[in-house]
Amino acid sequence: MVTLRKLYGLLVTAANSVQPYFLLFVRLYWGYQFAIDGWGKLTHLARVAEYFGSLGLPAPGPTAMFVSILELVGGILLAIGLGTRLIALLLFCNMTVAYYTGDHDAFLGFFAHPDAFVSASPFSYWMASLIILVYGPGYLSLDALIERMWLSKASNSGAANSGRSGGSIQAVGPQT
Repeated sequence: MVTLRKLYGLLVTAANSVQPYFLLFVRLYWGYQFAIDGWGKLTHLARVAEYFGSLGLPAPGPTAMFVSILELVGGILLAIGLGTRLIALLLFCNMTVAYYTGDHDAFLGFFAHPDAFVSASPFSYWMASLIILVYGPGYLSLDALIERMWLSKASNSGAANSGRSGGSIQAVGPQT
């Protein structure tokens, strides 16, 4: 049992050491894919608006513009890891709507027809957005760098403030 516990510990340690690189790969690959798709939609906006209209989406022209910009800018932000969880949430919602409207039967067949669900075009985009939403951007992202810088500044300013007072409470006002 001890050997099994040690082996499991090694497996967990190995998986944890790979996680930042996996999240970086997911962000870079799918961020690029979102950006390319967004650019493609922007350059063919009339066709996208027409398609959105055929799906019954409200205001197909403005919706096509919004989705195109979201995918282009969101894909870039996802790839570099800036504002990642918010962007992943927006992209996840976008892909959920795309899934529901574009592949309605596959989307609703999650339990009844799982093969159709995972074979639908939006699935991989939807899943990549969900992975980043749930697990975050990882250590190798601008979000993580900014957080490390803020924590460093906060700990430095906290040390500087505690150094001024000598770490003890000093009496203020007249002494009796």
